[in-house]
Amino acid sequence: MSENQPKNIETYLRGIEIQRIGNRAVRRAQEENRRRGIPNVYSRNGKLFFELPDGNLTDETATMRP
Repeated sequence: MSENQPKNIETYLRGIEIQRIGNRAVRRAQEENRRRGIPNVYSRNGKLFFELPDGNLTDETATMRP
């Protein structure tokens, strides 16, 4: 058995359930941020990106100032 394979199906299924709960929580938080006009922040390859309330994406922090 390789290191990446689960030791048993119960462990695997529990992991899937935890991931589903986490993904749902993230989507809800993102939607709440959009409703409140708060940017969502993402990281890709160590670089920050901001999803502005109008839906545009930027990597510039200067656009975050009021």
